Amino acid sequence: MKGDVLAVRRVVVKVGSNVLTRPDGKLNVTQMSSLVDQIARLRHEGLEVVLVSSGAVACGRGELHVDHSLDSVEQRQLFSAIGQVKLVGLYYDLFREHGLHVGQVLTMKENFLPGEQYDNQRACMEVMLENGVLPIVNENDTVSVTELMFTDNDELSGLIARMIRAEALVLLSNIDGLYTGDPAQTDSRLIERVEPGTDLSHYVQAEKSSLGRGGMQSKYHTATATAALGIRVYIANGRRPDILPDLLCRQDSNVPHTEFVPDKVQELNKVYNQFFKTKVSS
Repeated sequence: MKGDVLAVRRVVVKVGSNVLTRPDGKLNVTQMSSLVDQIARLRHEGLEVVLVSSGAVACGRGELHVDHSLDSVEQRQLFSAIGQVKLVGLYYDLFREHGLHVGQVLTMKENFLPGEQYDNQRACMEVMLENGVLPIVNENDTVSVTELMFTDNDELSGLIARMIRAEALVLLSNIDGLYTGDPAQTDSRLIERVEPGTDLSHYVQAEKSSLGRGGMQSKYHTATATAALGIRVYIANGRRPDILPDLLCRQDSNVPHTEFVPDKVQELNKVYNQFFKTKVSS
C-alpha cells in the first residue's frame, strides 16, 4: 500500500449509482464491465473483495414502464425487486468471464445489531470469502423502508467493512474525492489526505445524488467513522480507468483521491488480532 508498511488483504468496494448509470438513468454496462475487470485484477493479486453495489432501482426503472401513479415506497420496492435480478445477473455473467464466482447478500439495518442475525451474516460472508466467492451486497429494498433503511450504501459499506474486519474501504463516486469547495469551481482544491481527528465537515457539500440517497456528506461521515476503527478509507472517482488497481496495488500511482488515514492504535490492534487468530487456527 502506498506509503505504508501494512498491506491490504481484505477490501470493501462500494460503487454508487452515479458510477454505474448513464446520464439518462439507465445502467452503464460498459462502466460496470470495467469495474468488474478491475476487481478481478485485485482478486488475482490475492486480495479478498466484498462489493457493495448500488444500481438495483435504476436497473428496475429502466426495465418497466408504469402507467399509473406509485408513491416513493412502492416505486422503491417495485423497481428494486425487478432491478436486483438484472443487476446480479449482469455481475454473474461478467465475473464468470474471469472464472470468479459471486454470491448475493441482501441485508437490512437490523442485521447489524448485536445478536444472532449479525453473527449469521458475518459467518455467511466469511465462508464465501474462504471459498473464493465474491459477495455482492445491497440493501433489501423490498422490505427496508422508512426507519428500517440505511442512510445509503455508504453507511452499509462502512458497517460491512467493520463486520468482516477489512483493511480498506473504497467509496467510488463520480468525482475524485473531498474538495475544499464546489469541485466545478477552479479555486477548489482536492483534499488528498485526512489525518485522524481532523474535522473537515465545513468543506462537505450537502447535496445528494439524483440517482441515489447518498452524497459527499454521507461519504465523509462514513469515512471518518470507519477510519476511526483502524480501517483505511479512499474516496475516488469510479469512472477513472484502473482506479482500483491504482489505489490498492500500485505504490507509485498518483491517481487523484482522498485518503482517510486510519487510527494507528486501532489499526495495530486489528493486525494483532488477525495474527493471533491465524496462530490459533494453525
